[in-house]
Amino acid sequence: MPNERLRAALAAGGFTYETLAQKVGVDPKSVERWVNKDRVPRRHTAMAAAEALREDVHALWPALRQPRKARSMSPELTAVYAHRADLPTAAYVNLFSQARESLDILVYAGVFLHEGWPRLNDLLAQRAAEGCAVRIAVGDADSPNVLQRGREERFGHGIESRCRLALLHYRPLLAVPDIELRLHATTLYNSIYRSDDQMLVNAHVWGVNAYEAPVWHLRRAEDGGLFDTYAASFDAVWNTAQPVKE
Repeated sequence: MPNERLRAALAAGGFTYETLAQKVGVDPKSVERWVNKDRVPRRHTAMAAAEALREDVHALWPALRQPRKARSMSPELTAVYAHRADLPTAAYVNLFSQARESLDILVYAGVFLHEGWPRLNDLLAQRAAEGCAVRIAVGDADSPNVLQRGREERFGHGIESRCRLALLHYRPLLAVPDIELRLHATTLYNSIYRSDDQMLVNAHVWGVNAYEAPVWHLRRAEDGGLFDTYAASFDAVWNTAQPVKE
């Protein structure tokens, strides 16, 4: 069945099969099939044709209203852990050890890192000494969002004290070049641990302590993917955070 809406749009715009084909970079026979056989072009080609014709792409090809088939799994998702507690501290140490350009930590407290690896500061200082930019954002213990998280997780005053403890752990690093330490007061939807193009993301679940919540391991594979989403989230929080003074 012919695509009469497309035929009319061609005529109204003064286009032939050849001139529209040249405009969008396809063969004229393809345009002819769009009209006479109601073939549906690829989405990006259809968008270019609709723009040239000054028409709504979905009016020309209603089939494009159908959502794209969802991927069964992101190509950037390397592994999923049901609980943070399932992941040994050594996994974080190995991740940070591989950092050459960027090493980012976004937490409220995350004191399990120092508890599980007392030499964590030495590792971070070593990375910085070899030219890696290290950014650490810890929760402000006095912020309303930290206090709210404690109530939601039924943690009492534990989360606040752990934020202060985390700050004490990291404070010696203030004297190390290329290491920045800041306090943030944001709602923490995810804790993020980044090493260049790899990342561990501890998703937070309402009413559940972080060690019980899941973790996914991401490896950057494409522009605008999961990795870039979380990296941009880190940057957004970092830009609101206040530098810790020596």
